[in-house]
Amino acid sequence: MNDTVIKTKQLTKKYGTQTVVNKVGLHVQKGRIYGLLGRNGAGKTTIMKMILGLTPITSGSAEVFGREIGGNAKRIYSRIGAIIETPGFYPNLTGTENLEIFARLRGTAFPNAVKNALEVVGLPYKDKKTFAHYSLGMKQRLGIANAILHDPELLILDEPTNGLDPIGIAEVREFIKALSVEHGKTILISSHILSEISLLADDIGIIDQGVLLEESSMRELEKRNGKYILLQVSDIPKTMLILERSFHVKDYSVQDEQTVRIYDTALNMGEVNKALVMEEITVISSGICNDTLEDYFKKITGGEGIA
Repeated sequence: MNDTVIKTKQLTKKYGTQTVVNKVGLHVQKGRIYGLLGRNGAGKTTIMKMILGLTPITSGSAEVFGREIGGNAKRIYSRIGAIIETPGFYPNLTGTENLEIFARLRGTAFPNAVKNALEVVGLPYKDKKTFAHYSLGMKQRLGIANAILHDPELLILDEPTNGLDPIGIAEVREFIKALSVEHGKTILISSHILSEISLLADDIGIIDQGVLLEESSMRELEKRNGKYILLQVSDIPKTMLILERSFHVKDYSVQDEQTVRIYDTALNMGEVNKALVMEEITVISSGICNDTLEDYFKKITGGEGIA
């Protein structure tokens, strides 16, 4: 069974001679939260718009639920909920009244759909406060409630915490996480805020100037960019044999012909170095490193990083 919900191949968008999305290949897995991370203007919203059919694809393709967008819109879009840019609602109506209108327009057939959606995002049902008097956080919640009104399998959320205060960001983050963990939703979410994506996403795609620089699980990124021992030696195969047999090291990654990262930082490097020298292996250098995710993003984007 294929668990890839969104798959793009060489996805490209051009406006005249300007390329804003360049040959992007995303892979969003079922039941996971995928964070699309990049500066403002990096191409995140354009990618989401192409996946949703809101802007035409210049070249390449986008598949959702194993089907290409072209010719399958009715089958695909009924299974998706989305917020792209600012959600639009009638300011003189309550949240409940707004959702009831959208439910009728969409033809949502689920009983208590409006009530259930409001409960999921923590907004009251049939209160008297109009949308014009909602806080920014409540407006974002209502936008997400509208996106999940028809109980979609996939959510595409463009910067859902944008403009919120720290408390609002934490609240939105918690119920987005709950939508994945408790309700089984697959979620593609964009953000320019590194700290938020790192707390929320299972997988991450880093985009800069329209190019997908890296796609990885958050766990793997944190592992590669946390605290580790960097060991440089003259003979990697022989070194790994000694580490595994004599020191029971299992958690490591070979970087190149002379370098290995060891993630067990409690390892006694004095004993390791002694054992290697006795086997006539030259230890070029060894030491503990502590890279941060922010350091990594700065490095691969070639700039000052992301907030």
